[in-house]
Amino acid sequence: MEKIPEKFLNQDGTLNTDSLLKSYGELEKKIGTMVSVPNKDADENTRERFNRAIGVPDDISKYPTNDMFDDDSLRQKFHDIGLTCSQVEQIYSIANEFLSPVLSDLFSMKNETKSYLELKNFFGSDEKMNDALREINSFGEKFLPHDAFDALCTTPQGIQSVYRMMQSIEPHVETQKNENENLTDNDLRRMMRDPKYWRDNDPEYVRKIENGFKKLYS
Repeated sequence: MEKIPEKFLNQDGTLNTDSLLKSYGELEKKIGTMVSVPNKDADENTRERFNRAIGVPDDISKYPTNDMFDDDSLRQKFHDIGLTCSQVEQIYSIANEFLSPVLSDLFSMKNETKSYLELKNFFGSDEKMNDALREINSFGEKFLPHDAFDALCTTPQGIQSVYRMMQSIEPHVETQKNENENLTDNDLRRMMRDPKYWRDNDPEYVRKIENGFKKLYS
């Protein structure tokens, strides 16, 4: 038989029932305040008591917010699996650390694609755009300060501005020459870089170039 603790004994060694009953009552109160970890078969009340005890908010609006993941459906999932506000903060912190660079890259790619399409539409085709960009690069290196040229070329609008500037400054091949005048291959190819040929499809201008090539190579 287990030895009875001295705190439950009288001075004469007999059982102190009052002390024993008092201790038992205190034990019942303590057990009543204890929270059991719910298992998969636990009822809803048991789960709710456990969630409140560990700090799960009673409403999803009490979760911390985050600009990148500001979504009620996500907060509802946090609540459904019983996450505390502190745990959600940690999730946001980890997500920001690992996902922000990825999202930034995706945003950059989206902007680059949009810029590419805008320039392609402006110049007319991939080939024309690439030819124009090479011309713009040469023009910028020749006529513009390096920092200013780099700053202009960060947006489609800036590139178009440089192109228009180039068109206003660069000397054009004379296009009103007498058709009987012999134009060289280089003359004709320079004329083809004029927007009247590749962008505007000016009928008269196109005809002059076609006739020039016919005279050279027919």
